[in-house]
Amino acid sequence: MKKKTPLTHVSYTRADNSVVVATDTQKQTTYILAKQHPVDPPEQFAAILGEHFVAKYPHIHAAHVKIIQHRWTRMSIDGKPHPHSFYRDGEDIRVVESVTKEGQGISIRSKIEKLLVLKSTGSAFHGFHRDEYTKLPETWDRILSTDIEAGWQWKMFKTAEEAKAVDFNGAWKAARDITLKVFAEDNSASVQATMYKMCDTILAAVQEIEAVDYALPNKHYFEIGKSLVIALRRTR
Repeated sequence: MKKKTPLTHVSYTRADNSVVVATDTQKQTTYILAKQHPVDPPEQFAAILGEHFVAKYPHIHAAHVKIIQHRWTRMSIDGKPHPHSFYRDGEDIRVVESVTKEGQGISIRSKIEKLLVLKSTGSAFHGFHRDEYTKLPETWDRILSTDIEAGWQWKMFKTAEEAKAVDFNGAWKAARDITLKVFAEDNSASVQATMYKMCDTILAAVQEIEAVDYALPNKHYFEIGKSLVIALRRTR
């Protein structure tokens, strides 16, 4: 007996496009819903988008939404906020990934990405396992720089309406502030120990967050001795 092909797969298996919601439709839908609903916080808007697609199309049972928000700050000209001009005040981005499943609810994950940080001291790495393959020297004082990627998983929401009760913006700011504060103030024994403190502090600060994770890849900077030569010319 052959397995029954799910309806949503026939565009692949039978070249039947009747079940395809075109990317143009998805784009226009996003624009229209953005006009009808607040897009801030992005977590809430992601929930609204996902809920729409699952409710609108009987053959769609799950919707994946990803939103990337770049940093823009209003310009101040002659001491006054300008009405329509902005500048990029940092390269780090706010990312939201949501999955809405029919009959199950909405899963939301928030992230900070591309947050490049550096401190010139207050970091060490020693006492680690050594064997015949180890070349890395131990150090009690080093430069620490990393491109931070932090993510946190929210509790499952039954509906987009339920998600309105959560202060997503406040949580994102708290997570970013905690990340920077711990990075700056922690006398880091290792990247692992520092990221654990970041996770633990965020979980204590925001009760609706169920899990936190970090990726802190090393961005290597090395001290280099410099000699400075100054030439003086007598003015006549």
